[in-house]
Amino acid sequence: MAKAINCQLRGPIGRVADSETPPGVNYDLWLGPAPKRPFNRNRYHYNWHWFWDYGTGDTGNDGIHQIDIARWGLGVEMPNAVSCSGTQLFYDDDHETPDTQIATFEYDDVYLMYEMRLWTPYGLEGHDNGNIFYGDEGTMSIGRKGWQVTFKNGKEGPGGSRGSYSHAENFIKAVRCRKASDLNADVEVGHRSATLCHMANIAMRVGRRLEFDATNERFIGDAEANTYLTKQYRKGYELPVL
Repeated sequence: MAKAINCQLRGPIGRVADSETPPGVNYDLWLGPAPKRPFNRNRYHYNWHWFWDYGTGDTGNDGIHQIDIARWGLGVEMPNAVSCSGTQLFYDDDHETPDTQIATFEYDDVYLMYEMRLWTPYGLEGHDNGNIFYGDEGTMSIGRKGWQVTFKNGKEGPGGSRGSYSHAENFIKAVRCRKASDLNADVEVGHRSATLCHMANIAMRVGRRLEFDATNERFIGDAEANTYLTKQYRKGYELPVL
């Protein structure tokens, strides 16, 4: 089993009234395929993450990094099922997305768990953003400061500092040379990890455990859940049919 941890203290965004679009902002283009709404500063710039029209909450914003590492470490692809609960326990403002969320992804012989709290100025098992891999002989912990193996008898095993990988530079070089094989990770890897984030949010929003067809990337026997797999694109920004 692996646990992906996203625990930190994010400040509230308050409640902001709609206003005129700032000069120089092409608000229609900024909205893109999202529904047309009056301009609101709380939906603009970084805070767009906390509204379902544009974002995925912190699960798809920050938690994706830990979920990706957990999936990588377990050596798994798409899960068989997902369960998730989440809500607002801390904020009382314009947030739509949860500040507290727990998701469990079920595989054939392993579980991947994601735990998020946006109101704690302290970590979980020593991490604000990190991962714990639980094995029958001990654990491996990975976070901002590095990684550490701890055996079940409490004795520390191998460990090391956090590595440094210039993923942005790697991506630019691969684009220039036109060789996907030079990428640190194929774009399909990102798609799979991002899918888990979407699955967690969908399971939370419908309020039940969902079984998943990995081949067709659809939920099994749940028409309501499948409606969340896409959105209604605003006229002029429709997704082209290829």
